Amino acid sequence: MQARRGPLTLAGVYDARQIASKPRRPGADAVQPQPAPEFLGCRPVHLPREELADSDRRLEYWDGVTQTAWICEPTTPYHERPSRSLIALVERIAQVRGAPIHGYGSMDLRQQDWPQSILQADESVYLHPGTARLPGPSAMVIGVDDFPDVVLEVDHTTDVRRGKLGLYESWGFPEVWVEVPDQSAPRRRRSRRPGLTIHLLEDGRYRPASESRAFPGWTAEEIHVALNEPALSERTTAVLERVGTVLGKREGTGPDHDPLLRSQRAEAERALLCRQAAHRFDDATAEQLASLLEPEADPNRLAQVGIRIIECQSGAELLDRVARRT
Repeated sequence: MQARRGPLTLAGVYDARQIASKPRRPGADAVQPQPAPEFLGCRPVHLPREELADSDRRLEYWDGVTQTAWICEPTTPYHERPSRSLIALVERIAQVRGAPIHGYGSMDLRQQDWPQSILQADESVYLHPGTARLPGPSAMVIGVDDFPDVVLEVDHTTDVRRGKLGLYESWGFPEVWVEVPDQSAPRRRRSRRPGLTIHLLEDGRYRPASESRAFPGWTAEEIHVALNEPALSERTTAVLERVGTVLGKREGTGPDHDPLLRSQRAEAERALLCRQAAHRFDDATAEQLASLLEPEADPNRLAQVGIRIIECQSGAELLDRVARRT
């Protein structure tokens, strides 16, 4: 009589997948089962597949075989703040680069084939949303959509190193940041010290790196400081400008390709030209010049006006030449 099987556990599923995925050599001993991933700081709950779409729970991982979800609740502002801060920071980089960068938040990251297990990142970033195969309305699907350039995990009360990080590695995510916030939590393990670790995928394995590959020159220390600042500092602003400039040079773009920065730069240039006209001629000339330049945003055209201020012998001549664009 065949023995009755007990309930299927994640450890059993993981062992079976490891054994099935490793090639067998003739005469080789059986492959030793690998330890099951752990989701420290989370609790497992049964979540049937048909209820998954309607669930509003924050998942660390959902296993498609056992239909078990690992839930990390409740979330706190100290957990949520770094991911929100990251999007604000990369927006500054995007403006300097002159091309958009998109964040997709804690969207589902799932496998294409059965059993369609699911991870949820704290934040997912795409550097080239105009050309990437972006996620659909429900999830990013491996093998269908492009991987995010960066995935952020915030370990406020959790520890992704013993479970979730290994899944990211096996699924092929190119770059994962693990942030342990400066603000401590009562349930955080003492071994989890504040800081950010960058994991880069090379030859199928993660290695820790001192700086990002997606955001060249942005170091782990600088990212951690920026994610934990109560307000954007001059030091971090300079770092973001540096990273955005490097990305822009690679792609032939810059601040003038960003609508907001282009508009602000034009406004500053118009104000400077009016001050120069007032100094060269008089306030009345400057006021009329301001009216003539109000719609102008072309940097080349504004540069020509600066030359005219030097060349013209009177305010009337300047205004006439600017009006006639000569």
